[in-house]
Amino acid sequence: MKSIISCLAVVTLSFVASAIAQEESPSPATEEKASATVEQTPAPTPESMATPEAVQAPAAPEKSATPTETRKATAAAASKAASPAKTSTATETTAAAKPGKKMTGPMSVKDMENGWEAAVGSHDIATVEGYVAADFVGVTSKGKFVVRSGLVSEFKGDKDTYKSAKNEKLNIKNFGPNVTVVTGRAREKGTSKDGKAFDRAFLFTDTWVMRNGQWQCVASQVSQVK
Repeated sequence: MKSIISCLAVVTLSFVASAIAQEESPSPATEEKASATVEQTPAPTPESMATPEAVQAPAAPEKSATPTETRKATAAAASKAASPAKTSTATETTAAAKPGKKMTGPMSVKDMENGWEAAVGSHDIATVEGYVAADFVGVTSKGKFVVRSGLVSEFKGDKDTYKSAKNEKLNIKNFGPNVTVVTGRAREKGTSKDGKAFDRAFLFTDTWVMRNGQWQCVASQVSQVK
């Protein structure tokens, strides 16, 4: 009887020990599930590792230009817009709008008439040759017909010494923009080549023509009066 009870006690203890061992050891399915859970967990990225302060920090606002900087930028743009070419263009336009003083026909001819008579007193042949046209024709105070060469020869042959030689009166009349006729009175004082004093007056008519922007005397007639 005691043997039977001892056997039953051993069997019961073995059964209890086996049950406790099964409860403590995990099942294969649970181990596989845990393994699968570990494998699917993603590795941490730099973005996920960033601190909340770094993720939520707002971007720094752009620096707005001050009123002084705005005025400087506007002035620089205006200065760049006025390029040298345009300035040169503006300068050229101003020069064209204000041409140099241009003498009128009658005034220019008047100056040439006075210069011609003054050249007589100083024997300035070059001035007279510059005024007389190549196709000049005229009548001298001595009643001779002359062309340009005859007028120049008579001028060169003058040996008188002049105290004064000037125009006392000039009448200027235009016949169109390129033709001007001058009538006048000239008076000359001095000493002749034989030493005698003289005081002479002449009436003359000169015809001037504008050629290549320059006045030229093309015809003349001179008469001596008392």
